[in-house]
Amino acid sequence: MDVSLNIAGGGCATRVFLMMKRVLLLLLLLITGICVPMEVVFGQAAANGNGTSVSSSSSPRPSVANIGSLFTFDSVIGRAAGPAIAAAVDDVNSDPTVLPGTRLNLISHNTNCSGFLGTVEEQIRCSCPLVIKAKFRNALQLMENRVVAVIGPQSSGIAHIISHVVNELHVPLLSFAATDPSLSALQYPYFLRTTQNDYFQMYAIADLVTSYGWREVIAIFVDDDCGRNGISILGDALAKKRAKIAYKAALTPGVPRSQISDLLLEVNQMESRVYVVHVNPDSGLSIFSVAKSLHMMTKGYVWIATDWLPSVLDSLEPDDTDTMNLLQGVVSLRHHNPETDLKRSFMSRWSNLNHKKSIGASGFNSYALYAYDTVWLAARALDVFLNEGGNLSHSTDPKLSDTKGSAMNLASLRVFDGGQQFLQTLLRMNFSGPSGQIQFDLDRNLVRPAYDVLNIGGTGSRRIGYWSNYSGLSTISPEVLYTKPRNNSSSNQHLSSVIWPGETSLVPRGWVFPENGKPLRIAVPNRISYQQFVAKDKNPPGVRGYCIDVFEAAINLLPYPVPRTYMLHGDGKRNPEYNEIVQAVAQDRYDAAVGDVTIVTNRTKIVDFTQPFMESGLVVVAPVKEQKSSPWAFLKPFTIQMWLVTGAFFLFVGAVVWILEHRMNREFRGPPSQQIMTIFWFSFSTMFFSHRENTVSTLGRFVLIIWLFVVLIINSSYTASLTSILTVQQLTSRIEGIDSLVSSNEPIGIQDGSFARNYLMDELNIAGSRLVILKSQQEYSTALQLGPKNGGVAAIVDELPYIELFLSSTNCKFRTVGQEFTKSGWGFAFQRDSPLAVDLSTAILQLSENGDLQKIHNKWLTHGDCMEQINEIDDSRLSLTSFWGLFLICGISCFIALTTFCCKVIFQFRRFTPEGGEEAEVDEIQPGRPRRSLHSTSFKDLIDFVDRKEAEIKEMLKRKSSTDIKRQASPSSDVHANSPA
Repeated sequence: MDVSLNIAGGGCATRVFLMMKRVLLLLLLLITGICVPMEVVFGQAAANGNGTSVSSSSSPRPSVANIGSLFTFDSVIGRAAGPAIAAAVDDVNSDPTVLPGTRLNLISHNTNCSGFLGTVEEQIRCSCPLVIKAKFRNALQLMENRVVAVIGPQSSGIAHIISHVVNELHVPLLSFAATDPSLSALQYPYFLRTTQNDYFQMYAIADLVTSYGWREVIAIFVDDDCGRNGISILGDALAKKRAKIAYKAALTPGVPRSQISDLLLEVNQMESRVYVVHVNPDSGLSIFSVAKSLHMMTKGYVWIATDWLPSVLDSLEPDDTDTMNLLQGVVSLRHHNPETDLKRSFMSRWSNLNHKKSIGASGFNSYALYAYDTVWLAARALDVFLNEGGNLSHSTDPKLSDTKGSAMNLASLRVFDGGQQFLQTLLRMNFSGPSGQIQFDLDRNLVRPAYDVLNIGGTGSRRIGYWSNYSGLSTISPEVLYTKPRNNSSSNQHLSSVIWPGETSLVPRGWVFPENGKPLRIAVPNRISYQQFVAKDKNPPGVRGYCIDVFEAAINLLPYPVPRTYMLHGDGKRNPEYNEIVQAVAQDRYDAAVGDVTIVTNRTKIVDFTQPFMESGLVVVAPVKEQKSSPWAFLKPFTIQMWLVTGAFFLFVGAVVWILEHRMNREFRGPPSQQIMTIFWFSFSTMFFSHRENTVSTLGRFVLIIWLFVVLIINSSYTASLTSILTVQQLTSRIEGIDSLVSSNEPIGIQDGSFARNYLMDELNIAGSRLVILKSQQEYSTALQLGPKNGGVAAIVDELPYIELFLSSTNCKFRTVGQEFTKSGWGFAFQRDSPLAVDLSTAILQLSENGDLQKIHNKWLTHGDCMEQINEIDDSRLSLTSFWGLFLICGISCFIALTTFCCKVIFQFRRFTPEGGEEAEVDEIQPGRPRRSLHSTSFKDLIDFVDRKEAEIKEMLKRKSSTDIKRQASPSSDVHANSPA
């Protein structure tokens, strides 16, 4: 397909449209100038001077494989990359295990064409000049050498242009320095980045910014593809952490010092003091030089530089103190390359590289490592490609033919036939080099991206931590963290101490009020009721009240001045809608809202609140009346459960004492009816400590002393509760709280402008027709006095601070009923991510701790004697919960005493029971009963034994012991009597 560039007439837009019709014309549209190429060939020249095709049909492996390189020789990156690339080619050619029988031939082109604007053809130059600088010609000349891969370029802008060429010719482009995140595999399938993507660097900076609590930054960047796209990613990363770029300060490439000074003067008048510098390494130092002259490298400033700055510093001589003086306190990121033997070996060779002198380089940086590994990546992949039967053949493309009079020599270009297979081989590679692990993920980025975080100070820099995509910020190296479970919690995101500009270790606030900035626009509710909280004032500053005094006291605690202007919101005829005030702050009509603004969920979604300076919550206030005394008031101190348990324990303890005393105490013996009466009398007489029966047993006295202690506590509590019930005035209301109010159909009063209306309707499903708007304290009192039957309300629902102020002037006609059914507070509202909200929260806490907040409260707000809630009967009654411990102790003591008594009785009974056939002693217990053996002893015998007096039992046991002794002596006498004389 012939392509004609002879466009004689028409506008530039028309010509562009026509050229975009065809793929090759789109490529040629990028040609705006012709750079004079400088070819440098490292190693032995190719077999022929024209760079003939390395394709061979007779040999499975070609003798030479051409690879090209494109970078700016005389640049910070180029001076490091040139020797590294040359050294890598020499190492590959000297390694017999890689590409055996094939020598790698490097063809380098210098892309240093800055300042030259050209065109493809004279017609285009005259009719439609473009602003893209010419780099395309170098790529075409390089492709004429039948290269199988291109290493470079270092510029992301050039990479965008050249990627169109390699896409057509199927030649992989391996860039060791093009970090632009927009160079994606979808748009440029033959572009492969062998360094870190700026996408990760921008997320590292976002983590760094937010770890110090900063919410706004100013981005200073070079206005090219790499700068714009990188800062765009930074904005997205900050937005995910509720931060943002306050201003984007773009610098054109090669900008003069005067324009840099103008730009820095502009950003210095803004609020943010956190600057992120993302520029080219060859001109970036001039920014800090100007900033130093403008006194912007002093205390309070924060400067964060991307990886361009360490590349410059690593390339400098160690004694360059002038440059280091410009950078004191700067924080920067550098590519993280693990400390391995491969890296140390490469570093030791660096000063002895023969190619260094020919290039004139003087410094090393991380791009040298990536450039070195890029050559090895191409060599290893080419070795695998050839082993798998790949062929380094090139073929012509009918689309690439010269037009009449064209000087492009397109017909000499050839398409790499194995380009797609070679690209897939590159993506499969996995090896370790001096720069680290070379392996690609699904998005064709190097795996495990990581950066060192540096703090520049003195005559060098020190590493204060790391950032990795695996673990975020950390003081532990990524290689160690890779062996541990992933943990990105905010508590683990920290760095070592930093020396900031001005030689201070105190973390800068990150923002200031600019001297020529506008004062803070503060919205103040123009209330007509409860003006003790906030109200209009004739004297400066135009407002007064409790909330204003708190705000002013907090502002005075800040370490910086805050110019401010109070602006009343409302017509002064009714209280304003507070949701409207908050919405106005969110819409940037105000910078803040100061007043009795309640912190509720829907408001926190659009603004930021400070720490609450006043506790609040919704309560119900209703009319109350005095409750008359009842003839059964003496039963009120205890609940029904308490009465029942107390009575049961009286009987239980009486029964236990009777059991323990029955055998040895004459007062607890007698007929059954008398003994039952003794139990009842003894039990209840202990309530008044008037029991006449004496206890003689040790166990009985033990139980009784515990019980008397319990009775003492119960009597004292009962007396105190009954006294309170009979002497304190009892007030009652038919409204018991929010639940009874919701279940009724009576009207409810609410304050005008309060959030209570939305809460009652949305959360409690109360019909809007039941809600009555009340505008003043007088309307509060009138509506409650009239009641629901006379056009008033049954109760009022409002926030506790207002109700406290209202009740202080009502002579106890109304009181709060029920409990506070919401918990919230009042705070000052600011626009989202405002740093003032954080600083004022700290100041409010300080006011609370030093007592100033309470002093302001006492100055403006007073309370009467009617603030106590209604003492409902159930609330003042004593329940079992308060006494179960006493009953438990008493029960345990009774159990121990009964257990001891039973063990003693059983022991005596077993000792008294006859053995064998001797049963005469049983008759002593029950005379007249037929004799029984041990096995026929009945339970009744045991009861009869227990019922005997203790003295009788002891006497019988004594006689039984004497009888046993006689029986033991009797057989001996019989033996002597029967023996022969």
